[in-house]
Amino acid sequence: MALVLRDSCGQSFACGWCFREYHQIVLNSLMMSRKTLSDVLLQGLEDLEEQDFKKFRHKLSEFAFDDKPSIPWSKLEKADRIDAARLLKKHYGQESAVDVAIKIFSTLNLNNSALKLEQGKKTALGPRQTCERSANAYRGKYREHIKNKYSSIKDMNAHLGENVKLNERYTKLILGKGHHHKKQREHEIIALGWRHAEIMTKHASPITIGDLFDSDEDGQSPHIVVLQGVAGIGKTLTAQKIMLDWANGELYQSRFDYVFYINCREINLVSEQGSVEDLILKNCPDPNAPTKEILMNPEKLLFIIDGFDELKFSFDQLTSSQCSDPCEKQPVKIILSSLFRKKVLLKSYLIITTRPVALEELGRCLKDERYAEILGFSENEREEYFHKFFRNEEQATKAFSFVKENDMLFTMCFVPLVCWIICKVLKQQMEEGEDLAQISNTITGVYMNYLFCLIEGDTSTSKQRVKGNLKGLCSLAADGIWRQKILFEEEDVKKYGLDKPDSLFLNENMFQKGIGKECVYSFIHLSFQEFFAALFYVLEKEETVENSETAIQPVEKLFEKCEEPRNHLMLTVRFLFGLLNKKRMEEMEKKLSCKISPQIKNNLLTWVKEKLSLALFNYKFSYDASIFYFEYFYCFYEIQETEFVQSAMNHFTELNLSDHTFTKMDQIVLQFCIKNCCNLESVDLGTCTFLTEDLNEDSPGPSKRPCWAHHQDELHHSPIYLLCQALKASNSNLKTLNFEECDLTDTCCGDLATVLRTNQSLRELKLGGNKLGDAGVKLLCEGLKQNCKLQSLNLEECGVTDAGCGDLTAILRTSQSLTELDLSGNKLGYAGMRLLCEGLTHLNCKLERLRLCDCGLSAACCGDLSSVLCTSQTLTYLDLRRNKLEYSGMQQLCEGLKHPNCKLQRLGLEDCGVTAAGCGDLAAVLRASQSLAELDLRGNDSLGDAGVQLLCEGLKQPNCRLERLRLCNCGLSAACCGDLSSVLCTSQTLTYLDLRRNKLEYSGMRQLCEGLKHPNCKLQRLGVDFGHPTPEMEAELDAVKKIKPGLNIKI
Repeated sequence: MALVLRDSCGQSFACGWCFREYHQIVLNSLMMSRKTLSDVLLQGLEDLEEQDFKKFRHKLSEFAFDDKPSIPWSKLEKADRIDAARLLKKHYGQESAVDVAIKIFSTLNLNNSALKLEQGKKTALGPRQTCERSANAYRGKYREHIKNKYSSIKDMNAHLGENVKLNERYTKLILGKGHHHKKQREHEIIALGWRHAEIMTKHASPITIGDLFDSDEDGQSPHIVVLQGVAGIGKTLTAQKIMLDWANGELYQSRFDYVFYINCREINLVSEQGSVEDLILKNCPDPNAPTKEILMNPEKLLFIIDGFDELKFSFDQLTSSQCSDPCEKQPVKIILSSLFRKKVLLKSYLIITTRPVALEELGRCLKDERYAEILGFSENEREEYFHKFFRNEEQATKAFSFVKENDMLFTMCFVPLVCWIICKVLKQQMEEGEDLAQISNTITGVYMNYLFCLIEGDTSTSKQRVKGNLKGLCSLAADGIWRQKILFEEEDVKKYGLDKPDSLFLNENMFQKGIGKECVYSFIHLSFQEFFAALFYVLEKEETVENSETAIQPVEKLFEKCEEPRNHLMLTVRFLFGLLNKKRMEEMEKKLSCKISPQIKNNLLTWVKEKLSLALFNYKFSYDASIFYFEYFYCFYEIQETEFVQSAMNHFTELNLSDHTFTKMDQIVLQFCIKNCCNLESVDLGTCTFLTEDLNEDSPGPSKRPCWAHHQDELHHSPIYLLCQALKASNSNLKTLNFEECDLTDTCCGDLATVLRTNQSLRELKLGGNKLGDAGVKLLCEGLKQNCKLQSLNLEECGVTDAGCGDLTAILRTSQSLTELDLSGNKLGYAGMRLLCEGLTHLNCKLERLRLCDCGLSAACCGDLSSVLCTSQTLTYLDLRRNKLEYSGMQQLCEGLKHPNCKLQRLGLEDCGVTAAGCGDLAAVLRASQSLAELDLRGNDSLGDAGVQLLCEGLKQPNCRLERLRLCNCGLSAACCGDLSSVLCTSQTLTYLDLRRNKLEYSGMRQLCEGLKHPNCKLQRLGVDFGHPTPEMEAELDAVKKIKPGLNIKI
């Protein structure tokens, strides 16, 4: 409750009141005779009526002030006024004793007594009041208060008095600039941070708390900073750390005179109206804070608003209801809205913490804000946290080494909350002498171990109480999950038979309400509420009367809800899968003395097979596909039962996860699911990123690690090691695997080679766009040599040179299955091509399709290629696009094409420098070849009308077998259209002709149309550019379409 200053007539001071008048009143009061504070307090008690004094003693026995416990009733029951004054001074100190009396008088509606005592205190303090009432002088007292309040934190399950020094536990968290938009935001289900390595990678410029208000590149400094992060990532602890560092003189010293903390959970409980001044006063150690003087310099004030996402009210409808006076009483939502929208204290600064789920709503309230994101612990900070938690070098090293060896646990430690849970469980196991390997590698297993540790670590009486409360806790959790409620009033708790809430699992939160306090309960973290909600569905239900007040829905409704992507119940479902593991069910029945429902597991499998497969198909081609897939892959991973997962994934034949960033945890989950997906035939991971290490938050250079962190580096696997372990499984039916543009390097090729050696079903491997280099190709070839059944290999733009061609040549000589090879975009040159041709001419070579686009080939290579064409009995497709072969190269190539043994059916010569002279040689090929059916000459703009006229001589020959001809962008005009028309009249095989991006004009079109209308014309598709067709052109085309209705003309 804020202290309101009043004049002698009882009128309150306005905040805009001139401070000269205010100080004059203070000076006038100095002229009055002064009493001591003890005199003032005793006089105030003596002035009370007997009945009021009795009420005062009762209220005093319940009253807690400034984190001090109340005075016991046993001391106050028989106390007179002198005794009461003495107890007050002894318990609270002389000045605070008067403050307590004022507050209690106000609570009892003894307003006149409160005002009289307040005035008496001012008089008694005399000149010191003027000093303390100044903002600058008061700041020292405020700093001390903040230091005391925030220097210690309480662990989630700590007993009374078990506090930890914040600076001894706090470990640096990495912050990144900016934020993702809502559509890019990963689902809150995975909000414990397992995917934050992706964000860390994309945020290339990590920042610190001290940088939040620094000027940007344009010299602009924000007044509002939004500090976002998922649940458990450390937002509240960071906010508390800011408070403590400021109070200790380590942060924002020259920038802010005062920093105030506003907790949104507490704000939800505020029903009465208040002001910004009241919010400031609640941060202060006493009601005499010089709030009005503090407010005179708003540019020196920082408000930290913690937990925007937890606010129960919406700000969307408050745009017209704002206040500009920091002393004006308004509903708390209007006060906050005015702060956010800068309608009040325009020059003040804000840090607002929130989960990503509320960013969109918050953004509508703000202007010119800056965004930063808490990304969690880096690898170094995870290790540091272990040492800070254990405070025992040997234990910390042993625990961290165990976690580091377990990919699942180490990944989970990325999030501070999960790191704390794992440390807590490991510490308990170590103290009991248990084997650390007993800890589970799933999140359900970790939470279960934590649950067991809490129960078994307490007294036998407490064990029985916890077990007795278990069903109530589960019901409360499930009710809250369906209501999306995380704070529970006492009646909520009692409704489920929890008369004495178990502090092991529920936090008791004391929040300010007026001048008193209110108690509400919450689970120690939202994820624990979701864990107990899942346990609710697993436990066997007793036959009880249905509670009409509950929001809990049957498990079938839970399943239905989860057929939608991005829903808030997914983590509950993940825990549900995990709890239904057979061994865990047995362990729960044994340790918790509870029965598990036998039917729910069968229901779950039925739903997965019947409903989930349909839901997954519906999202197969949507933006949410990979998120939706992974939500359920994580569920399958949690249950850890091969038979169940194989049955659940039996319908999967293809998996498209392209353009996804895989954290280490994602890779572990994907490995497990693919290994148990027996009918999977195709996996598309194109343009994916596979993360292996955390981004170091320091500037480029050696990692600055403490002495205990320098240990021998372990052997690091490639980014796709885990996935390859699943793909080489003997039961795999995989046929197609796409890794195009995944930033793979040569280190990945050893793992891929293992897949090639062991997987007998794989037929197609796409690796284009990765920097594999010759070293990577060498490793791949080791796998291709050994009984490999691969038919198609794409190595486009993989950094292969002539050195790599030697290894590929060996494969071409020996492989009995490889029929397609794409080496486009690799600078092979003459030396590389010569080596390849040695393999291609080998009798054992089975290659049918070869792509060599843009490989730096020249005329010098064409002699070897010609030899290949003369000798190969299998090569039917050769793509030489974007290589400068020139006329001499074309001559050599055509010699091979004319050879009777040449089996080539498709030839790509786009942008190869083919000229009119080269077309004469190609015409000879068309006359002689019995196999060539497709010729691509696009982009050869020197070919021209003369070249086409030569080509047409070959096309008109009865022996010509060409079916498809591309002459796009070849510098053609109307002059060659007569020859082309003649070809259309005579060719019995030509079905496709592409003449686009040539200037044929109307006269050329008329000649073509004559050929198209001829009865012998077999053309089915024509690509042509006529610019904007005139009515005459359209009439010609309409005439063609009437005669040849099946002809497809693409203009």
